[in-house]
Amino acid sequence: MPEQRLSFVPSPSTATRKPTDALASIWRAAWRWRPELSTETLLVGIGAYLTLVSNTPFWRALLASRGGEGGTLEYVLAIGLALTALNVVLLAPLLNRWTTKPLLGAVVVVAAVASYYAGQFGVYFDPGMLRNVLSTNIAEARELLTAGFFLKVAALALPLLFVLQRARLRQRPPKRALAIRGAAVVLALIVGAGALGSVFKDFSGQMRNHKELRYLITPAAPLWSIARVLSRDAQAAKLPRQPVGTDARLGASWATSKKPALFVIVVGETARAANWGLSRGTGQSAARDTTPELARREVINFHDVTSCGTNTEVSVPCMFSLQGRRNYDEDAIRGSESLLDTLQRAGLRVVWNDNQSGCKGVCAGVETMRPDPAALPELCDGERCLDEALLESSRGLLRDANGNLVLVLHQLGNHGPAYFRRYPAAFRRFTPTCDDEDLSKCSREQIANSYDNALLYTDHMLARSIDLLKAFEPRYDSALLYVSDHGESLGEKGLYLHGMPYAIAPTEQKKVPMVMWLSEGFAARNQLDLKCLRSEADKPVAHDHLFHTVLGLLDVDTAVRDDALDITTPCRS
Repeated sequence: MPEQRLSFVPSPSTATRKPTDALASIWRAAWRWRPELSTETLLVGIGAYLTLVSNTPFWRALLASRGGEGGTLEYVLAIGLALTALNVVLLAPLLNRWTTKPLLGAVVVVAAVASYYAGQFGVYFDPGMLRNVLSTNIAEARELLTAGFFLKVAALALPLLFVLQRARLRQRPPKRALAIRGAAVVLALIVGAGALGSVFKDFSGQMRNHKELRYLITPAAPLWSIARVLSRDAQAAKLPRQPVGTDARLGASWATSKKPALFVIVVGETARAANWGLSRGTGQSAARDTTPELARREVINFHDVTSCGTNTEVSVPCMFSLQGRRNYDEDAIRGSESLLDTLQRAGLRVVWNDNQSGCKGVCAGVETMRPDPAALPELCDGERCLDEALLESSRGLLRDANGNLVLVLHQLGNHGPAYFRRYPAAFRRFTPTCDDEDLSKCSREQIANSYDNALLYTDHMLARSIDLLKAFEPRYDSALLYVSDHGESLGEKGLYLHGMPYAIAPTEQKKVPMVMWLSEGFAARNQLDLKCLRSEADKPVAHDHLFHTVLGLLDVDTAVRDDALDITTPCRS
């Protein structure tokens, strides 16, 4: 009997089926999936997903700060249950048949965005950071919206958004729905309290020693912080700003001066001392010179300067305030007049020229201006201007020799992550560079090179500013003071950019460069010994000194001026 062979002959439909047909079938099946879920079930499921998936930076930091202690699995499970219960308790009162899907969808997106930035740059979502986020302009925001951002956010958010879109919410009579919702909240409180209570000793100690960890919990931290910022800003808007230096007047030196004074304050952006050539720090500047042009001018470089904060929203109001970091009170700082108001009250003309995202309330009540991109096409791309535009747009002010002028130039400086956009091609001297907003695509060397090229350009802009003041010496006794608002992390300890809570922020984000230049006439009218001032520049100073030092340099008498905080006092005859 002949051997029989079994063979498979594919049907025409099977033989001709393509992979795209299979995907289409899966998609049709998924689109037909319409589960009926109660609001409570949906909330618990999404809360658990957020706890497990969107809180990766929190879990990483929590375990790292805990060290090698035992019982890790039990500890993580307890904290996970507590966080899921927290999500339920916070959101349950806000959900009904109309708000459930849009509100939960918004929370999912917020959590995905927060998780991306916390994981990518080490961002902590405290109120200061959220205030910074709210004040970010479109140009700054666009540089942060990279392809990597959209891919990561989509990976985190789309699965939940799909479930939300397809789910059918179970409808209940109002009284029964209210009873079930109340029972769900009570049960969540019991479960959360029980889980947290089981590890409370360890967890409370960890939170005391590492308070910053709470600002990595998503979505609770960003939602709480934004609510706090908006409520405090609303309260502050109802109150008048408290006056500062109401008795301010020009001192005796003004009566004998033959020329008006021209004082320029350059507020730097994101320049860190570690890479500042004149300071010869421990970073890249130890091997390269990022300030060659300033080194050829007779500037006084302060080697150890500490900032008020780690982001612009905190540092700029703080550095121009009477309170400073030593008496830091955010409400008092934002609710009070600034140094500029005091100078204006003394009779000086004050102008703020901004190439950034605004003065953060510091220039309220004084003249303000911005470089006009249309008037400076060689320095502007239609949206952003290089910092030399500040000088070109200020020339008209300098030609007016009829009065005394305090000019504040607010730089774009080294604002990241697009460091490569902060300087023209002629300053691309350190290579290879990172020419992408997504820093994850670049090596640390490339990022540092682009950052240092931007410092080179700041050096050039400051040198040009000094040369411009020298050109106006026949008209003015002039001076320049440059100080950066905060520093920057360039990959140290896995951190990038800035904005960490001040208490745990690394030195790179808090140590900043500061430079002073005085014309001979300006030094003489103030009876300043420049040799003495150079020796004082080796001592530690801080943003706290700015308010009183400027008053001292401009000889403005007021009861709020503290000569002990004026760094020029020891060198004045």
